[in-house]
Amino acid sequence: MAITIPALGSMYIESCRKHGVAPSSGFLSALFKAEVKKSCHEVCILEILLDNVKDIDFHSLLEVFMKISESEIEAVDVLNESSCALTGEYALLLMRSIGQKLRVVDLQDFSFGKDFLRDLSQGGLQCQVLNLRSSHFRKLNLVGEFMWLHTLNLDYSATLTSFREDCFSCTPNLMCLSMCETRIANLWTTIAALSKLRSLVELRFQNWLCCNDVGSSGSSSGDDQTGPSQPRSASYPVTSSVNVGLLIELNSITQQATRTFLPEAFSMNHNFQSSNEESSDDSEVDFSIHLEDSYMDSSSNAPPGWNREINLLSEVSSATLPNQNGDESCEGAFTRHVADGSFKYISQHASPICFEKHYREYMIASIPQLRVLDNLPIRNIDREMANVTFLKHFEYLPYRRYRKESVVSILQKREIRERHTSLRTPKQRPLDLAGKSQYFYTRSLCAAKMGSSPWPFLHSLSISGNDLGDERRSFRPRQFEYHPSNSSLMVFGTLDGEVVVVNHENEKIVSYIPSLGAMNSVLGLCWLKKYPSKLIAGSDNGSLKLYDIQHCASTCKHIHTGTGSVNFDEFDQLTSVHVNSTDELFLASGYSKNVALYDINSGRRLQVFTDMHQEHINVVKFSNHSPSIFATSSFDQDIKMWDLRQKPIRPCYTASSSKGNVMVCFSPDDHYILASAVDNEVRQLLAADGRLHLNFQIPSTGSSQNYTRSYYMNGKDYIISGSCDEQVVRVCCAQTGRRLRDISLEGKASGSSMFVQSLRGDPFRAFNMSILAAYTRPSSRSEIVKVNLLASSDFSKESCPGQSSCPSNSMGG
Repeated sequence: MAITIPALGSMYIESCRKHGVAPSSGFLSALFKAEVKKSCHEVCILEILLDNVKDIDFHSLLEVFMKISESEIEAVDVLNESSCALTGEYALLLMRSIGQKLRVVDLQDFSFGKDFLRDLSQGGLQCQVLNLRSSHFRKLNLVGEFMWLHTLNLDYSATLTSFREDCFSCTPNLMCLSMCETRIANLWTTIAALSKLRSLVELRFQNWLCCNDVGSSGSSSGDDQTGPSQPRSASYPVTSSVNVGLLIELNSITQQATRTFLPEAFSMNHNFQSSNEESSDDSEVDFSIHLEDSYMDSSSNAPPGWNREINLLSEVSSATLPNQNGDESCEGAFTRHVADGSFKYISQHASPICFEKHYREYMIASIPQLRVLDNLPIRNIDREMANVTFLKHFEYLPYRRYRKESVVSILQKREIRERHTSLRTPKQRPLDLAGKSQYFYTRSLCAAKMGSSPWPFLHSLSISGNDLGDERRSFRPRQFEYHPSNSSLMVFGTLDGEVVVVNHENEKIVSYIPSLGAMNSVLGLCWLKKYPSKLIAGSDNGSLKLYDIQHCASTCKHIHTGTGSVNFDEFDQLTSVHVNSTDELFLASGYSKNVALYDINSGRRLQVFTDMHQEHINVVKFSNHSPSIFATSSFDQDIKMWDLRQKPIRPCYTASSSKGNVMVCFSPDDHYILASAVDNEVRQLLAADGRLHLNFQIPSTGSSQNYTRSYYMNGKDYIISGSCDEQVVRVCCAQTGRRLRDISLEGKASGSSMFVQSLRGDPFRAFNMSILAAYTRPSSRSEIVKVNLLASSDFSKESCPGQSSCPSNSMGG
């Protein structure tokens, strides 16, 4: 037989007597309200408010909570409305002791600290609705048992930036998820995490509000102005069917037991008497509770409404939905046309992911079972248009692969084809025409690996002074370049004028060239191709030197003291250097309108070409195959192509951008030029005549200081682009412009973020790159981050903050 609610009250009083503590008037009142609901034939819900619970109450409450599963109580809601003196460990133990009758856990706008969130995530909870608004998660990782959870609210969790790879693997029944005003920004990792939620039907990263004709925001009904997840009172009426005698009996038992027990234990204070007396009067009992609209009855299987501010019925229409990005009349607003007219909506409490171009279409196309996104129902026409938009602007997998395939399957197909090819007669056609391409299986393997690795592997290059005999030495890289023929070598220059050649595979220093007081920040680096041990280094104070890393002083291993180096005439305020394809000449540009030409063999400066642009020339690049062709990019908004054979008096052609150009480079086959202008204006031009081949349409930030740099990866198949005001690197197809993936850079310390200072595609490894990233926090350092898009990462290796540098972000490539 189930334990009655009055019996639970008596058990609690007895437990308090045993532990020598005063009974909690709040808990006794909660039992009283639960009995009222039972007598009204309503769902018997016990509502426990943690606000007034203290550690001293723990043991008495725990004994009673463990009996709730055997009682008449049908469900338990644990709420918190203000500060709480109860420790996080005790709070979790109390909630877990309730078992499967735990329905709602509402800890909104409250935090027990990081340990509480970690223990909650790892140990799980058997509740159905979990409200953790304003929590301090940084990366969500719900690995504990949350088998009963169907609604999760993480609104206003301002530190939440991303998801762990398996963060939702233990929430198979999650139907509704809200993350308004978080810092979630990456479409790809977000979808990779959410795709494991097979039951997810409602998702929210922002709150769309319907506006009336005069432009004021509000709900369609006109009387609900609350934001997302704002609690509202939901009264539970007391009808005439209440058994008054039963209420009096329960209240009398509680009151008498409390008054009888307390004088024996200690002196009762006035506050406790007042609160107990108030709770004993039927007319003073507050039968209302503060619950989210999203809370469901335990008997209901429908997803919650989350206090929607729009009339969903007005949205169910067969009318077409215009492209949100095309019909925006203002930031965060759009108009939806329905049969009876047009409705204008504005966004509130949006997370950064909402500002990604084609965000809504990407979400709808990627989560087929989703029915409601950001309070707006998803119609059939919405889903059709989303699929079209997705195919137009995004690549699901590299090289236009449209379905995920395992590596084993691809290897088996390759073996079958090779055996078939070796046995077929000359008249037989190949088994797979697509397999004719020498790159077909290599590209298929890349697609398979990337499809199984939504979280790319990021690893900060760790180079210390141990190899130099100085453990405390640390480096502050400012520019770097891969070696053109040795896949393991990389050179980087530092803010202190050092040049360091490293084996980036084993992270060992191969050669170290100190500044010797002559170099400032190294902004220009370029390897010679025919003489792979030599490189040109230039610093912002104008110093230009050629080094041979094979000539190291014998007195100190790995340290180059100047032997074998060649000094060139200085070029003031230098920002870039580049060697031509025959290793005979190199060019230097800087914070001026001029470009200098140097002869490597003689060490002489041959000529200075003056007034090549109207403003300073940030980067100069020779073509990869023609020794006389080079391009310049300037902040005068022009990209110019030049030919040394014409003694550059006038350019071969000029191509203009709408903003200042930060960087330019040739594709590996010299067919294209990749031009990067301020604030994500990235375009691919035909190298032959400068005509526009492709505009990558990367969203701008509106910042005139957002210096963007782009480079090729995988030959000329893909481009990578990053900017100094953003902590993301975008990967786009160089033939179609479609976005393949975004790579988010995050510092390890809370609140720290990184920005892109330079980047290069690995010339030897497909879908590998390195990024020179710097922290925005003054106490942090810059570092080189290696990225492998084909290897999965659980973010176990993260960047570590260190010393800072504040270089000019507009200088160099």
